[in-house]
Amino acid sequence: MPFDSPATGLFSDDANTQRCIWCQATPAYQHYHDHEWGFPVVDDRRLFEKICLEGFQAGLSWLTILNKREAFRLAFANFDMAKMARFTESDVARLLNDAGIVRHRGKIASAINNAKRALELRDEFGSLAAFLWRYEPSPDTRPKRITHEVVMAMATSAESTAISKDLKKRGWTFVGPTTMYALMQAMGLVNDHFEGCSARGAALAARKNLQVPQ
Repeated sequence: MPFDSPATGLFSDDANTQRCIWCQATPAYQHYHDHEWGFPVVDDRRLFEKICLEGFQAGLSWLTILNKREAFRLAFANFDMAKMARFTESDVARLLNDAGIVRHRGKIASAINNAKRALELRDEFGSLAAFLWRYEPSPDTRPKRITHEVVMAMATSAESTAISKDLKKRGWTFVGPTTMYALMQAMGLVNDHFEGCSARGAALAARKNLQVPQ
């Protein structure tokens, strides 16, 4: 039978695979944890999707967003920035009637606005990835051990605050420091898999092999 250890923040399945306890709820959540969360991303479409979904997640659980992700992709043109930037009020009306997504007018408007801002950012830096990876923390500033207690206490960081300020200055919305720290975790700018988690080493190896965009 699966068991969990609140002290370590880990749980083990029947095969004795240890994972961060927050993904325990469903197999889909565990798959996301094992293969996406904390693994480095440089593809602009995937990065923009993560920014949008982290914005929609504000005030909700990530599992709620994950369960709706395919509906979000369908509704938002697979998070193609150029296509989303051309959305009109009729698209907003369509989205507000789409029961498959989070129907929040402010968040929908924010996603469309941010698509336009993302195109501007890409023109300036060459890619969204090149902009975001400038904010990767130095290993010297990171905790020596990534434990359950450490991660639970870190809702923001100096880097997430800096990203938030920079994006807000450029006209982005729903990009507060907490949302940006969640993005950093999701895209692998930081590896917050707990010590002992089976995915931690794989995420570290993926970062080691990554060619950081310039």
